[in-house]
Formats: sequence, C-alpha cells, structure tokens
Amino acid sequence: MTKNKIKVPRDFLSKANLKYDEYVKLCKWAEDDFEGFWDYFAKREISWFEPYKKVFDDSNAPFYKFFVGGKLNMCYNCVDRHVTTRKKNRAAIIWESEQGESRILTYRELQYQVNKFANVLKTLGVKKGDVVVIYMPMIPELPIAMLACAKIGAIHSVVFAGMSAVALNERIKDAKSSVIVTADGGFRAGKTIPLKENVDKAVEKLKFVKYVVVVRHADRDISMKTLRDFWWQDLMSDPDYAKPYCEPEPMDAEDPLFLIYTSGSTAKPKGVVHTTAGYLLWRILTARWVFDLKEEDTFWSTANIGWISGHSYTLYGPLSIGSTTFIYEGMPLYPTPAQWWYLVEKYKINVMYTAPTAIRALMRRGEEWLKKYDLSSLRLLTTGGERLNEAAWLWYWEHVGGKRCPVIDAYGQTETAGHMISALPVVDQKPGSVGIAVPGIFPDIVDDDGNIITEPDKTGHLVLKKPWPSMVRTLWNDDEGYKELYWGKFNGKYYYTGDLAYKDEDGYFWMEGRADDVVNVSAHRIGCAEIESALTSCKYVAEAAIVGRPNEITGEEVFAFVVLKEGVDKTRHDEIVRRLREYVEEMVSPIAKPSEVVFVDALPKTRSGKVVRRILKAIASGKPIEQDLSTLEDISVIDRIKKAVEDRSMEFKKEG
Repeated sequence: MTKNKIKVPRDFLSKANLKYDEYVKLCKWAEDDFEGFWDYFAKREISWFEPYKKVFDDSNAPFYKFFVGGKLNMCYNCVDRHVTTRKKNRAAIIWESEQGESRILTYRELQYQVNKFANVLKTLGVKKGDVVVIYMPMIPELPIAMLACAKIGAIHSVVFAGMSAVALNERIKDAKSSVIVTADGGFRAGKTIPLKENVDKAVEKLKFVKYVVVVRHADRDISMKTLRDFWWQDLMSDPDYAKPYCEPEPMDAEDPLFLIYTSGSTAKPKGVVHTTAGYLLWRILTARWVFDLKEEDTFWSTANIGWISGHSYTLYGPLSIGSTTFIYEGMPLYPTPAQWWYLVEKYKINVMYTAPTAIRALMRRGEEWLKKYDLSSLRLLTTGGERLNEAAWLWYWEHVGGKRCPVIDAYGQTETAGHMISALPVVDQKPGSVGIAVPGIFPDIVDDDGNIITEPDKTGHLVLKKPWPSMVRTLWNDDEGYKELYWGKFNGKYYYTGDLAYKDEDGYFWMEGRADDVVNVSAHRIGCAEIESALTSCKYVAEAAIVGRPNEITGEEVFAFVVLKEGVDKTRHDEIVRRLREYVEEMVSPIAKPSEVVFVDALPKTRSGKVVRRILKAIASGKPIEQDLSTLEDISVIDRIKKAVEDRSMEFKKEG
C-alpha cells in the first residue's frame, strides 16, 4: 500500500473555509481549553431562544451533556432563520426521481410546507417527545416530515424504505410510535417498492398505531383503512389540518431530536438517541470543515436519508448553513452508468458525497460513461461510510475529479453522528487513509489493555478520548446496554468504536475494519481490509471481501471472496488466483496469501453499503448463518455465494 501524498491544488486551498494554520490552532485550543472551544462555536453558530448555563456536564458519566439549559429549535436553525435573510428565495432542496420528475423548494416554500405538515401532526395528536416513524422513499415529503417533527418537538425515527415489513415492525414496536408516515410506493432501479403494503403488515397487530399518513407518489392502487389511513395530499389541502404557520417548539439542548436504528449487521438493531444542540453544532462545523461547504454551493450527498449519513449530510448539514441540497430518488447504475454524471452536469453540483461501494460499482463500468458529460462544476469529492481502498480513491480523483478536486475520505459512525476523522481538504491527501482528527475530536489507537500505541503502523483499537457534542446519548430504553457497549471495554476511560486502525508516522489514520474483522494466522493478526486493498489494486478485481476460516494447523486461514471486473475471463480461474495470491504476498505478506479464492457475482451488503463479513465467514466455515438478514440489500446473493463455494469445493475434490 502506498502512503504517497497527493497535494491539494493551490487554487482550492486559497478559497478553503479552513486553512491549515487555523486547523493547528483549533486543535490546540480544543486540547488546552475544551469547554472554551465548544462554547465559542455554540454561541457563534446556533440561534438560541435561551442561552445555556453550562457548556459541559460530566457529573453522570458516561451520560455526558452539552450546553445545559439552552433552548433552541432544529427546524428554526435549518429553515426559519434563513427565510428572514436574502436566502429566502434560494433553493433549499432540489429533487429529481429516476422517473424524470423534478421539483425545487426554496427556503420560503420549504418553511411553508413544513409548517403545514407540523400542524397536521399536531391535529393527529402528536406532541413534544412523541416518536413518529417515517418510512418513505427519497422524495421531498421525507425531509418535510422530518423537519415538521423537529419543529413541534416530536422525535423522528426514519426507517430506510428498503427495509422489510418485519424489520419495520420491530422498529415501530420499540419506538411505540402511534403515527406512521409513508408513501404508496417508491422507485428503485426501475422497480416499485410496495411501501404501504409493508406498513400494513408491520402494524397489523400493533393496536397503539392510530394513524398512517400516505403520500401519493407511485400512483399505485393500494388499500386504505378507514379512520386510520389518510392521504398526505388530502390533509395538506385541508385548512383545518394544515394551517400555514407553526411556532417552533423551544427544545432543551439535550432533548432528543431523533432515534435511528443501527443496521443490525452485528446484532439486533439498537435505537441510537441523538439530541438537539450538539447534533446541530456538529452538522454546521463538519459541513464547513470537512465538506468545505459554502452558502452558494449545490451539495449532493447520495446517502439515503434513512441512514445517519443521510440525516446528517443529505438534510441537516447543508440546510444548517443555508446551502442547497440535491436529493435523488434512484440508483447509480440506472437507467445507465451515466445517470449520476448526467445529474452532476444538469444541476451543476459543486460538492459530491458518496459511498465507496458506489464508486467501485461505477469504476467497474469504465470511464466512457463519464466522458459524455461536463463535470467541471465539481470542486470537491467526498466519501464515507466504509473504507475507500486506494484503487477506488485514485479512480475517483483522476476520472471524476479530473485531478483538480481533492478527494476527502472520512470516518464516522451512526453513534458519532458525524465525521470524527477526515482527510480534511487543507492537508496533503493519502489515498486509502481517512486522514486526521477533525478539530475538537481526540482519536487514538490503544492495545487490548487500553494502553496508547505510540509505534507507527501498529494496529489497535480506535478510541475517542474525550466526549463531543454530537455523540450518542444512550440507546433507546437501554441505558445499561449503552454503557456496556460503548464505554465498558476500557472501564469508562475511552469511547470504544469497535473498529481497528493504525496511525502512520505523519499521524494519518488507516482503518483496518471492525475489531472482529481480523484473520489470525499462526498468531499473526492481519486486517481483512489490508488484504482486500491489495486484491482490489489488481487489474482483475472490482471488489473483495476477506474472512478467516478455521484451520487445524494455523488457527485460521485467509479465505477470499472476489468480484471480478466485467470482461475478465472466469475460465482462467487458476491463473487469476495464482496472480492474486502473488499480489497479496507482494503487497502485504506471504502469511496473508488467501488459501482459497472464490469468484462471486456480488457480496452481501447492508442497504447502507457495508459488507457483512459474518455471513461470509459462516459460509466459508460451513456453519449456519445466525444473522439478522432484514437489512441486506439483496438476500438472494447468499444462495449464489453458497453455490459458488460448493462448486469450488467440488472442483477441489475432483482435482484431489
């Protein structure tokens, strides 16, 4: 793996929101005067109804509090305050669907729609502190519903529109939500998603669900239950329900803003609770520092709003500083692999944020799709959600950004509610690294005993040494689970991310995967991500996933699942496998060479794009899959992978 630096263009640096000298000063300020640092930015960036009395309260650790006693409203800060300025007629949301529909909402129009739906929710009995479950496609009514909840002090719980009825039922039951907001259907790569039918199944035996509000979007013939189900359009056109003015509810800084469930790739989904003021502040600061976002920018986060990246950077981040967010209902390869580049040209996107999975999928289709469109409006490319391997980084930088746009990878979690580490656009870039600490954040690498590792390039546990405003406050109805999961491993000393990483000699962080994403071969701990990076650097490979399989002699052996690029001749299996093993030996270590390589057409991923290695580990080991499969993007991939492993096993027997 190369650690060569790529310089950020001088023209970009001269106009960047954050300069390197300022970055150094901010980091030192936060270290020397922790409370003073956060106090300054909270007062400068947030519109408060009432000032807070205390910046930071650690009296009940690890249940930390920030800006204690302050009163504010998230919707006011993201919408209402902009309407009183010259931004009122600027586009807040630009929306387009894969069906060709489009819509633009100015800040003034967005405020009008939010006010009306906020009053609809009130009429349906929703009060401050109630949870409203939102199960919708990527359409304008989704952010309108979220902002309406925030305006009246209700807690929104957005469930990704690709979730099954079973998964939705589980989340509604846990949140005890009496009002569900959905649509008759959504569109995804040419297919129609039956959202209303899923809701009907999910709430069938839940007597506490009183109302279901349905947006007419896909124009489908669906059943509507009398006195429970109401069309969004009917409610919004009724002057008794949808009054055009709604006073923003004063919320305590620590009042919950939303509830979001983890993907469930490791266990039963957990309800992560985020509060108002700290979350808002970190939206503003990371939008400016990580994304270098400016008011005049049109920002496209391809992250679905059903996930934390979508909450933070498709919606709240750009609106909190008054820029324009572009929302797209569709997939990157539909109807052609040129779709995203067509949209970049059409809407003159300035900053783009996407997942490495999407980059690799587009990379696999080749550069000819890019050449058809003018991408010169782009000035910054960003990515997050999973590790961006070096080959994908270089492709993104060279072919999408034309070597003029910095590529900013970043690290964060559902629980951190924002980026903690980032290849900030003010420092030299290292392809494959997630960069350095964002000002105010204190990450480090520790060993199994919690001792800080000072040796460069040595893998350990990634921890956060100090609290931060946007951090998870607890798990819904599970305070003890929160303490144990995030603070228990090192006895409350550090926030435990559950991720493995290392720091190089320059202080750049390199992610190695989850703590259990390590293969232990003859007492040598090898990060799966390191081997995967080597494989995906090979010209044959589009994607790869590594797991450890039990071995009587070495403890574990390396098992590789590989997705080949289009056009590669799979009949050359043995030759390609030999080259891949040689490549890993050269790039990583002889110990890291895969004992077995199986070619598959896809990897099992959650709908947020993360590869679920536990499923692959079970398949490789011949064990049953003990895993919640409700969050998989495509459950049918499991049977295809099983067959590929079985076929390869039969080939080995014949050869033997």
